[in-house]
Amino acid sequence: MSFIPHRHMVQYYETDQMGIAHHSNYIRWFEEARVAFMDQMGFGYDKMEKSGVSSPVIEAKCAYRSSARFHDEVLIFVRIDQFTGTRMTVSYQVIDARDYTLRAEGETRHCFLNRQGRPVSLKKENPEAFRLFLSLAEKDLYDSPPAE
Repeated sequence: MSFIPHRHMVQYYETDQMGIAHHSNYIRWFEEARVAFMDQMGFGYDKMEKSGVSSPVIEAKCAYRSSARFHDEVLIFVRIDQFTGTRMTVSYQVIDARDYTLRAEGETRHCFLNRQGRPVSLKKENPEAFRLFLSLAEKDLYDSPPAE
């Protein structure tokens, strides 16, 4: 299974007075890319929540490497770095679509909850989703690898 990185065009409202993408937007872009990634894997947030499971962010980190500016297009590569069935760590690389300059990298950590907000194991709650996440964890999923 090969994935397509998420594309995002930096919007004017996402920039600060210097014309640089404001740091807070990168976390939003991570979410955009994660939602698109999960749709590609066949178990999007809509399908997950219909099955009675949610996956809130419990931690987010971002390291800014170079500035993205208004109207730049970036590619966001998503990878499942760790998956236990009860928790998951997802990493991101934000790369300039023109010259492949690394703009930022980060990660989000997630847990899985049932409709009552209690922690659950996907292995028990949704074995099919558990196998799918497990099969993609710690794998390079793109034909063109992100920049180093």
